[in-house]
Amino acid sequence: FHQIPRHLMSQDKPVKPSLPADYQVPAVWTFEEQGGAMGGMNRPTAGARSEKVLPVGKHPIQLYSLGTPNGQKVTILLEELGIDYDAWKINIMGLEQFGSDFVNINPNSKIPAMTDNTFDPPLRVFESGNIIKYLAEKHEKFIPTDARKRVECFNWLFWQMGSAPFIGGGFGHFYVYAPVNIQYAIDRFAMEAKRQLDVLDKHLADKEFMVGDEYTIADMAIFPWILALSRFYKADDFLALPSYTHVARWREALLARPAVQRGLRVNSFGDDAVPERHSPDDFLPK
Repeated sequence: FHQIPRHLMSQDKPVKPSLPADYQVPAVWTFEEQGGAMGGMNRPTAGARSEKVLPVGKHPIQLYSLGTPNGQKVTILLEELGIDYDAWKINIMGLEQFGSDFVNINPNSKIPAMTDNTFDPPLRVFESGNIIKYLAEKHEKFIPTDARKRVECFNWLFWQMGSAPFIGGGFGHFYVYAPVNIQYAIDRFAMEAKRQLDVLDKHLADKEFMVGDEYTIADMAIFPWILALSRFYKADDFLALPSYTHVARWREALLARPAVQRGLRVNSFGDDAVPERHSPDDFLPK
């Protein structure tokens, strides 16, 4: 958002109402425990909160993640690449992302985090967009070789990285996870979610994938967040998702891909989840 600095705002402007009504913006912010589903993990400081050793499997790629949209980007790509990897489930509600080993891989304490153990010492890779870019470049797949298409792929990859906080931390948080319903916040982020959907719908009107007829990491990055609006936030009716017909067609095309279906199950939730993935056999019925 483009915010007007507080010191440039008119001094004659009436005092805004607060929610709660007795809230006054302090001169210096101080931390207080937050409620809601995510309150326990939020702190104004970084770093490890516990000593915890992460497991290491036999494959070169070690992924520490969870089946949320950012985690799904990576597991979808790994399944599309058809390579062996170990995927370990990180319980973020149990604050495992603040364990010492995890923080050594990602000092920002967010999933997913990955190491490439073909390097000595292992090469750490964090931030979901960087992970899928790294893997696609390493294996020379799912990034176009044509210069114009390559730039367009990265246009949409970084569009997604910049846009996701408004869908997840914005719309998803205030619509589902916040401890209180705040109309202003829900309206503000619902509007932004719908604006993003409209951007995609217009772009996909005459294209099979985000980069024309070529399936790329841009599709893999954007798709899980669009799916989350339905599967995680249950906002199909609230956001009128079926009305974005080109997005819906594209979403169903990706959902039909076997590798996408497998990637969605890794480190995920529900009856068909594969909590840890170490072999293709992990997808077989138990």
